[in-house]
Formats: sequence, structure tokens, C-alpha cells
Amino acid sequence: MALSMAGCRGLLWRLGPGPAAGLSRARGELRFPGRCLSTKAGSRSVLAALVSTAKRINRRYERFLERTFPRFYVLHSTFIRGIQALFLEVKEIRDIRSRMARQRLSVQQLPYRDMERLRQFRRDLIKAVPIGIIAIPPFANFLVIILMYFFPRQLLIRHFWTPKQQVEFLDTYDAIRRDSYPAVLESLARAARSLPDPQLQTRLQQLCAEVQRGSQPRVAQLCAVRSVFSGSPLALNHLQVSHVKALSRVLFLTPHLPAPVLRQRLRSHVLEIRQLDRALQRLSVGQLCEEELRAACYLRGLNSAYLDVASCRAWLEQWLGLSCRLEASEASLLANSMVLLSLNYVRPKK
Repeated sequence: MALSMAGCRGLLWRLGPGPAAGLSRARGELRFPGRCLSTKAGSRSVLAALVSTAKRINRRYERFLERTFPRFYVLHSTFIRGIQALFLEVKEIRDIRSRMARQRLSVQQLPYRDMERLRQFRRDLIKAVPIGIIAIPPFANFLVIILMYFFPRQLLIRHFWTPKQQVEFLDTYDAIRRDSYPAVLESLARAARSLPDPQLQTRLQQLCAEVQRGSQPRVAQLCAVRSVFSGSPLALNHLQVSHVKALSRVLFLTPHLPAPVLRQRLRSHVLEIRQLDRALQRLSVGQLCEEELRAACYLRGLNSAYLDVASCRAWLEQWLGLSCRLEASEASLLANSMVLLSLNYVRPKK
């Protein structure tokens, strides 16, 4: 009897604990995940409460600034919105770059909007480099803030302009480039006199004279003289230095560089616009929103701030009708057309 009881105990020991012990262990195991979940939920609720409190304090702080220091509040809110917009744009640029690497795409194969974002972001970075260099020495931040306050157009990128500044600065830049339009026309008329073909010489001289008298040229008139812009004296590599400097101002490029560098930069920027034009042609002008439409016109030489949407669209269609016919060797005509097509375009009174 004792042996049988010992055998039973040995069998039970080999089989493991009984159902009661197994259930108690299972309850214990089930209890631990519940504790983990409750801990995570608690930490999330604490984090949510902290975020909510921070937002509430920030709203009160902004209301205080708006009531007490309205001018500083405008700068503060513009800075906050600018930071947010800049971070979003950096994320978009990173996504575009990763997609290009993943799909092995070149810039020319991108859709219009992606191509335009890359172009604008690169120009913003170039503009931000000087202020970044100034901020490197210790305690130079105060100098940077003062410079940014007194020279926002020259030092701040577009994300940190107030709505009023955006209109004002775009008008200022347009006035600067329009000051160069007469010099471009005079250079064209002077170069036309040295053309070897009498017929093309007459056509170009008539075109320049009509524009100087206030006429708006047609695309057909420009295409009729396109051949003279791919050789001497009107190809980009053969233009007079004064002509190159005037065109550089039209494209917002500094004219204070050696002539070979000016020609190279001018050619690079004009061909970039030509690539954008082809991408825009694939998309179609009708797909652009009003902001994109006005920005596209402004980039190509037309101040669209005081034009209605229909006028902007008609002008951009006209521009694409010319640009998409031209070859890369005729980039000089595209650069000069920024003046020829925009100088006398109908401009409603402000």
C-alpha cells in the first residue's frame, strides 16, 4: 500500500502540477500583461495631459502677446508658421529624394510640382547660407536677429515673411528686374544691326521697335526669328557682357561676377525653367491652383499680383507655346522673351 502511494506521488510529480496549480499560474500570467497595459495607458494619459497643458499655456501666451505687444505678436506668429512650413517642406523634399533614389529617377523625370519644390528649396538654401555663416561665432545670434529684423527681404527666406511683406517684397524684386528691361531691349536692337541675314535683321529690328512702342509680341513673331538666337551674336555664349548682366538681373542673379560665370549661371537657370515648362505642359496649366499659377508667371518674368486668374493663365499658355518649341541651343531667346512677353502685357491699375 505504501509502495502504491509512493508510485502515485511519483507519477503525479512527473506529470506536473495539478489543474488548480496550473490555473493559478495562468491567472498570474494573465495578470502581468494587464499591468503592462495599464502602465502604458497611464503614461499615454500623462503625456496627453502634458501636451494639452502646454497647448493651453501657449494659447494664453499668444493672446497676451497679441493684446500687449501686437507688433511683436505678428513677428512671433510669422516665425512659428514659418518654422512649421519649413519642417513640412523638408519632409516633402526628403520624400522626393528617397523616391528618386528608389525609382532611379532624374530631376527631368519628376512631376512638375516636385521639380518646382526642389528648385525653390535649393534657392532658399543658397539664400540662407550667408546668415548661417554669420551665426557660427559665439554670441553672434544677437547680431543675426538684428540683421534679420532690419533686412528681412535680403536675409529671410519666404517662409518667414509676413503676408504684407510677401506682396511688398515681390513688388520690390519685380521693380528691380523691370529696371533692366530697357537695357535688354537696347542690347537686342544693337545686336540685330550686326546680323548677316538682311531679312532676319529687319524682322528683329521691327520686333524690338514694336515692343519699345508698347506693343505685345505674338509667339509667331518670336518663332520667326528663333534661328538667330542659336549663333553669333545672340547665342548665350556670344552675347555682349552688358546684355548678359541685364538678363542676369531679370532672373534675379547677381551681375557682379566674371563674364564666363555669368554666362554659365544664366544658361543653367534658363534651361531649368525650360525643363519646368515641359513638366508643366505634361500637367497642363488648368491643373494649377491660383497660388501656383501666379508663382509660375512671376518666375518667368510677369508680375501677376495685380492680374486676374484668366489673364495669368492666358499669359502662361502663351509662354509655354514658345518655350516648348525651343531647343536648348535657343536658350537665349527664352531668356530675352522674359522681357519681350511681359513688358507690355496688360496690367490693371493697382
